[in-house]
Amino acid sequence: MKENGKNAIKFAVIALVFAIAAMADLLLGSVDIPASQVLESIGLRHEASTISNIIVNFRLPKALTAILCGAGLSVAGLLMQTLFHNPLAGPYVLGISSGASLGVAVLVLAAGEIALPAFIVQSGLGTVLAAIIGAIAVMAVVLGTSARIKDSVTLLVVGMMFGSLAASVVNVLQSISNPDSLKVFVVWTMGSLSSVSWDLMYIMAPLTLIGIILALLLQKPLNALLLGETHAAGLGIAVRRSRVWIIVATCILAGACTAFTGPVSFIGVAVPHIARGIFRSSDHRVILPACILCGATLLLVCDIISQLPGTGYTLPINSVSALVGVPIILWVIFKNKSLAA
Repeated sequence: MKENGKNAIKFAVIALVFAIAAMADLLLGSVDIPASQVLESIGLRHEASTISNIIVNFRLPKALTAILCGAGLSVAGLLMQTLFHNPLAGPYVLGISSGASLGVAVLVLAAGEIALPAFIVQSGLGTVLAAIIGAIAVMAVVLGTSARIKDSVTLLVVGMMFGSLAASVVNVLQSISNPDSLKVFVVWTMGSLSSVSWDLMYIMAPLTLIGIILALLLQKPLNALLLGETHAAGLGIAVRRSRVWIIVATCILAGACTAFTGPVSFIGVAVPHIARGIFRSSDHRVILPACILCGATLLLVCDIISQLPGTGYTLPINSVSALVGVPIILWVIFKNKSLAA
């Protein structure tokens, strides 16, 4: 009971920080807007004023994208770290990000060669669909492989090989593409939270929520897998079936986030360690909700920093997330003697 009380206090504090970060993300930017006008704009969504347009059609969907992407990538990273018993595993270890990148590369870099309609190439929806198709293709291969391979470590290697293969094809396309197309693709790889409009949000939000709900339903097998697959099987857990569902949840989360925002690095690797450090626990009934809150909060903070409030400049979200994530990952490496050796 005492431990539950401490956890409740910690969740309350994190929720408060999350609320402050969300409001700050709406308030801060190239244009300073008072909190009262932000609240009025959210309440009057169809108001035609300039301030309302900035809040409702730019800052609000961007903040929601940060929340969904931060939570989704953090949960996906936790799933991979548990499945592979590797503290440095992240949401992209199965090659999902590389598959999404390949889909976008084919659309953007090879558009001139395969004569795709202009509205598909130039629309945000076309990029999203290309990324989703690429992620699904890699997901199908990984799931097919997981049905044949019992060892999770071998599955990890297979996923990395498919990721490397997709990355190689992307490099070939980059070398033969024209400079304008290459610039568009490079900008996409830097990651952006501002490219999700309300029309795309209606697709991204359900996909991300499905992946998170599926992960929450897997808390029992995830806790069992902390003891190893042999012990989990001894406790009555269907290890192979659980592994498939864990991969499905990870692919949905990583694929959806990458498709809509581009590859956002380090969040999925770093946040599970932040959550474990705060709650001093590996119990997924605690750590999964903690990852959702911490991931959403951290990416909101990264988004605030990336805008450089008051300067008019915007940094790539990948650069900011790396500044936060790299020190945490280095700390994990040096803390874990087996990794540092």
